[in-house]
Amino acid sequence: MPPMRQRRQGWPPRWRDWAEMALTLATIQPGAAEIFAAIQGEGLSAGRPSVFVRLSRCNLACQWCDTAYTWHFEGDNRAHKDGVAFTRNENQVTLDEAEVAARIHAMGQDMPTHRLVITGGEPLLQGAALARMLAALRAMHDGWHVEVETNGTVAPHPALDPLVHQYNVSPKLAHSGNPADLALIPERLDAWTQDPRATFKFVIAAPQDAEQVHALAAVHTIPAHRIYLMPEGRDGPTVHTRMRWLAEICLTHGYALTDRLHIHLSGDTRGT
Repeated sequence: MPPMRQRRQGWPPRWRDWAEMALTLATIQPGAAEIFAAIQGEGLSAGRPSVFVRLSRCNLACQWCDTAYTWHFEGDNRAHKDGVAFTRNENQVTLDEAEVAARIHAMGQDMPTHRLVITGGEPLLQGAALARMLAALRAMHDGWHVEVETNGTVAPHPALDPLVHQYNVSPKLAHSGNPADLALIPERLDAWTQDPRATFKFVIAAPQDAEQVHALAAVHTIPAHRIYLMPEGRDGPTVHTRMRWLAEICLTHGYALTDRLHIHLSGDTRGT
């Protein structure tokens, strides 16, 4: 095969592909990507030391979202209860995939376990770039356990899916303010139910929100033991108060109750 033809079919990528070889991340402070070590605060892995990578951009707009700085930029008319629009260039940064992998690897050098949580925003919007980043990370160290936190509306990229060990799926209920046809896509919920790596975490603000969880579980045959109920709240007292009545719902229906440990430990702050 002639060298030029071989290069076009393989590596390196053609010039128009270079723009895709980066990840768009949220920031802890202007210009500083939100890559950090912390205790996982929610769901199946709650309490476990982890490295977090928070990506920017989301296809949904939850009115109570505690990471609105990943999507609610100036000019975005979607509703959020805080009424704050963020400056994009201060809250979003683009990094080469290899650089992201190197930072994760360096952070993992000081940790006894290697658990990576990819969160957002909606991480699966950047599935191809994530796959390349994880491949680079695996080349540095092959022992990472990879979790992806997703709102459940986007199918995993085929190159990314084999590299993920755990999906923390958080479908958004009516009280999020998202239209059901955008937030609760039947074929995606069915696909997640069929994937044994997926658990379902529902954010609950009032007892009636749990009624929608019961209905979704029945329609999509989601086993109760894979469902976590988590209180909506950005301060310790709110989380604690809602957990009290959520505990009774979980006892009745066989769901798991999940806290928000990072809120108790650090408050509603970035990098936690």
